[in-house]
Amino acid sequence: MNDITADTPQPVPLLEDERLDALFEFLDSEHVSEEALDLFGAHGLLTALAISTAPHDRDERHALIFDTTPEFESDQQRQATLDALDALLDNAVDVFENGNIPDLPFDLEFEGSEDDEEHPVRLWCAGFMEGVFLDEQVWFGTQEETAAELLLPFMTLSGLFDEEDPELAALGQQPAEATRLAGQLAELTLDLYLLQRAPAEKPAPAPSKGSKDAKGKSGGKGKGARGPGKRQ
Repeated sequence: MNDITADTPQPVPLLEDERLDALFEFLDSEHVSEEALDLFGAHGLLTALAISTAPHDRDERHALIFDTTPEFESDQQRQATLDALDALLDNAVDVFENGNIPDLPFDLEFEGSEDDEEHPVRLWCAGFMEGVFLDEQVWFGTQEETAAELLLPFMTLSGLFDEEDPELAALGQQPAEATRLAGQLAELTLDLYLLQRAPAEKPAPAPSKGSKDAKGKSGGKGKGARGPGKRQ
């Protein structure tokens, strides 16, 4: 019997539960600025940075997450927190390189959610879009239409475009539709990763001046809102 799952992307956690829980508690604590990203926003941001081909050094990544320097209780806590964030990014790259998808650390269901605006999916998507905003030219590049299509669910669920696009906002506020879109996010991250690294199609070489095509005598045809995932 053939293993039909061999080529199927598998969800892989980007951090162990213990480290994820510790990171959640720290980012939700009084040790960080109210403008800092929460766990879901940070997870989304780092996932986007793992996809982007634009370089961002360690200090820049941490500044994007914390806004201002956190008040760590000890050097050990500082090291453990920063190492966890770095590991999340590195593991995301490894997951994509192996053709798998990240296991998103939250419930994707919107139906029955008490606080729709603060739903983890929305915070994660807002963090992800923050990563896109950093390097829009890289993300869209020469494949703008494809990238925009793949990013549409992230944009819809992030809530960042609600004021400028009421139609998009209405779509994302329908629980059943929001749940459907949320179910696509993990696989879309892999699609975006592959799109970022797909070699651009090279234009066909121009025919030489002496060729029949150049003279048109050949019978053939020539080729012609910021601030996602903030603590409340």
